[in-house]
Amino acid sequence: MWNPFKKSDKQNSNQLGMLQKIAMKKMAKMSPQEQAKMMQEALKPENRGKLMGVMEQLKKSGMISEEQINEAKKRLGM
Repeated sequence: MWNPFKKSDKQNSNQLGMLQKIAMKKMAKMSPQEQAKMMQEALKPENRGKLMGVMEQLKKSGMISEEQINEAKKRLGM
């Protein structure tokens, strides 16, 4: 019997969710100054631990690789 609440096995893990799509559109519409301000706030020292925790969770779930984490750390100056 068909269950409407069952998650599909065909779902691609690389697809963005609804909220992520909205966030990407909002980011694309921002001016460069607004983007820089938002990034400065996101990269405050108290938020870096949270960022690293999220990256580790993404690695465990297989969404990103160790190389991608190292590249992100390099770009963020960590």
